[in-house]
Amino acid sequence: MAMRRDGDVQADLIVSWSDIPRSPGHAFYDKLQKLLVDAGFDRFVEEACQAYYAARMGAPSVPPGRYFRMLLIGYFEGIHSERGIVWRCSDSLSLREFLRLTTREKVPDHSWMSKTRSRLPHEVHDQIFAWVLGLVADHELVKAERIGVDGSTMEANAARHWRDVS
Repeated sequence: MAMRRDGDVQADLIVSWSDIPRSPGHAFYDKLQKLLVDAGFDRFVEEACQAYYAARMGAPSVPPGRYFRMLLIGYFEGIHSERGIVWRCSDSLSLREFLRLTTREKVPDHSWMSKTRSRLPHEVHDQIFAWVLGLVADHELVKAERIGVDGSTMEANAARHWRDVS
């Protein structure tokens, strides 16, 4: 009997989806997905974005619900770049499931996200995010707190030498 060596192992050429190890998923995104589906999120988003999509031109677009789900992932995970969001979504099977991707679909790339963001006005983004945040706050998935930013201007004393006038 000959000794088998590690270098002689050939990787599988074809792996079926059922053979890939699965985690139990991400509890937050599983709950969020159920909430979004039950509330008709995709229909709501498609109606809000309808005016900004051509009736028929070129290849079919990626569903707007997927775009906003990717933005939600960035928001909830504190990812500020489109490349970071795409990388995170590509790296996680549970996030791919949250995006409603089929087994053979790829996560849309960052340039698609950038183009879509530039084509949809801020009002649409505000409308959809307010709707989602209201939904998750009502169902206590996130703790609803207020965040304020003070944009007032003040004169600053930037002198190098400070004198005590007391």
